[in-house]
Amino acid sequence: MFSGLFKKDETIEETPNQWIKCPKCTSLMYYKEVESKQNVCPKCNHHFRISSQKRIESIVDEGSFIEMDDNLTPIDPLKFSDKKSYKKRLDEAKAKTGKTSSVVSGSCTIGGLPVEIAVFDFSFMGGSLGSVEGEKIVRGITRAIEKGCGYVIVSASGGARMQESTYALLQMSKTSAALKRLDQKGLPFISILTDPTMGGVSASFAMLGDIIIAEPGALIGFAGQRVIKQTVGVDLPEGFQRSEFLLEHGLIDMIVNRGNMHDTLAGLFKIFDKNKEELPEAV
Repeated sequence: MFSGLFKKDETIEETPNQWIKCPKCTSLMYYKEVESKQNVCPKCNHHFRISSQKRIESIVDEGSFIEMDDNLTPIDPLKFSDKKSYKKRLDEAKAKTGKTSSVVSGSCTIGGLPVEIAVFDFSFMGGSLGSVEGEKIVRGITRAIEKGCGYVIVSASGGARMQESTYALLQMSKTSAALKRLDQKGLPFISILTDPTMGGVSASFAMLGDIIIAEPGALIGFAGQRVIKQTVGVDLPEGFQRSEFLLEHGLIDMIVNRGNMHDTLAGLFKIFDKNKEELPEAV
């Protein structure tokens, strides 16, 4: 997990009378003013990080989401400890977020069509990818195959969870192999990249979408800028790890504002659904 890349969790505390300072344009606003814009700065369009619950509410059809696999809980197979034990870090993350892992997975409809979805929550250990997160994603893909529907992953992650070592790294190949099975059935996978999408997440399923969408200004990459510069020994282009640069250089398909995400997904899934009716099943 590349926690050193991020100064702090910018997720807004839900306090109605709280003043919020936008980290991009430095404007001061009431929380309610920003919340009414789906936690997007009304001055400069900066997209604040949001919880998985708010993300789901902004994407799926109202009242359609049914959470699945919420009984899965991380364990500590390596008895890992750095400044704190892994068990203690998990307990703190659970107490902070009320969740048992960094991924919320379930079934929903988008534009009236059935969809399986997995959403990362950066507030839980930096949205890191561990064995439970990988298992939730694979189970979601399996449900999508059984139902013959599309799949969505919304990434917000610092990368693989270092406290699980190889167990976490194995999730990269595990999820990628499951997505190959989805592709063989001719079913769509839409990957949504939010701030940040880094490390092992960006190096696996996040970049395997049939359609790859990013929010404006999202930090997207593998290693941090300082590490890359030290490795290649040259100055790097300004904003080379932001979604706008990636779109310009063909690494993603589109940038979509949060307020337009639901309608964009609904339109894409309708196109895929129409094609599925007209074309034979992929071999």
